[in-house]
This record gives sequence, C-alpha cells and structure tokens, in this order.
Amino acid sequence: MVIISYDISNDKKRRRFARYLSKFGHRLQYSVFEIENSERILNNIIADLNNKYMKVFEQTDSVYVFRLNPSCEIIRYGYAKNEESNMLIVK
Repeated sequence: MVIISYDISNDKKRRRFARYLSKFGHRLQYSVFEIENSERILNNIIADLNNKYMKVFEQTDSVYVFRLNPSCEIIRYGYAKNEESNMLIVK
C-alpha cells in the first residue's frame, strides 16, 4: 500500500492534484489517499510529480509519499523535503 498526503495552499491546484490521485486510489481523509502498491502506478505518480506538479506547486506546498512495505520508505516533495526528522511507524 502507498499513502500519499499533501498540503497545497492554492485551491485550484489542490483540487486538480486530488482529482489526479483519485484515478489511482481512494481518499482516506481530505488530503490523504490510499493507493494500491503497484510499482508501475507509483512510478507514474512520481514521474508526474517531478515533471508536472513540482513546476506549479508553491514553495510552501508539500507532498509525502509513504511506501508501506518492509522498508517503510518515505519520499518527500516540496517543503516537506526540509523536514528530515526520523519518523516511527508502528505495525
């Protein structure tokens, strides 16, 4: 499973990003989506984040990608990249 959480200040950009994510998974909370852990889908999302969305996001916008697998990898985008503190995930 992949969890994607975002904090985007602009309403139009936030709605567009939410509609984009809804093609791949379902909403858990207002700005949190659960997506099937498919390597192909995740690669598409990451490519779109890097090539499309990061160009239009503000400096304060952030996107977190949580890969919930044995390695529990966290990928940060935007302002979230500045937060490098360790996070504890309890299974």
